[in-house]
Amino acid sequence: MPSLKEVRTRITSVKSTQQITSAMKMVAASKLRKAQTGILQLRPYAASQKQLLQQLSSGAGNSVQEFSQQKEGNRTLLVVFSSNRGLCGAFNTNVIKQVNALLMEASDRKEEISLITIGRKVSEFYSKTPVNRIASYDRLYESMTFSDSSEVADHLIKLYVTGEYSRILFVYHRFKNAVVQKLQVEQFLPVENKNGESGHHDQDNEYIFDPSREEILTELIPRILKTQFFKALLDSYASELGARMTAMSQATDNASELLKELRLTYNKARQAAITKEILEIVGGAEALKNA
Repeated sequence: MPSLKEVRTRITSVKSTQQITSAMKMVAASKLRKAQTGILQLRPYAASQKQLLQQLSSGAGNSVQEFSQQKEGNRTLLVVFSSNRGLCGAFNTNVIKQVNALLMEASDRKEEISLITIGRKVSEFYSKTPVNRIASYDRLYESMTFSDSSEVADHLIKLYVTGEYSRILFVYHRFKNAVVQKLQVEQFLPVENKNGESGHHDQDNEYIFDPSREEILTELIPRILKTQFFKALLDSYASELGARMTAMSQATDNASELLKELRLTYNKARQAAITKEILEIVGGAEALKNA
């Protein structure tokens, strides 16, 4: 049985840890409210834009085909979203596992894969592995603005339009609630039509364009793609906060359970020490009496 001093030291340590995890839980919950409001407000708008983009991708015109036609080659770019900090459960681990699975599948198909990382955790991990990581944008989580994310989206669009990559995929968590975050792989480019396929198809919907079709689509399509990228960023950020709040809540509860066990152990050790002292006193008194 451990000594009373050792148990007291452990109790003090667990109490300090519990205070830290409880504070981190409250901070994450406070930030989550704002992040959740942002993604829930943007999601219907982004979904409508994506539906419009998929319908337009089935129409003719160079401005649409530039983003919807399958490029030649077998080069894929993965844009991986993680967090800048830890203590959020299996959030980052699940992202890394998914990316490693995609890398293994690509290796079997002889497909060339490159990475763009967003979040220090995944950037640090793949900086130590033999993977072609072409860029990192870890500071996006510090600003969380559409203008900053648009610059990254512009870079991605340019990489696809110039033919450097045949497709671009997002790997990120889709926020559902504070407890549930769904990891998914989503195709960013080429644009999938409403049937879920890439390429040129006949258009079912007729649109009246004013001014010209080419002028509108040249401005509209990149803007829609920037919104889709910003949505993925907000989804990942809200998911991170939800995962951290859940993890810190569980850690706080575990600390409470551990404190109960330690206090019970402390009381048992204290009772044993008192019993031992009483026996020593009684034994000493008996020895004196016999002497």
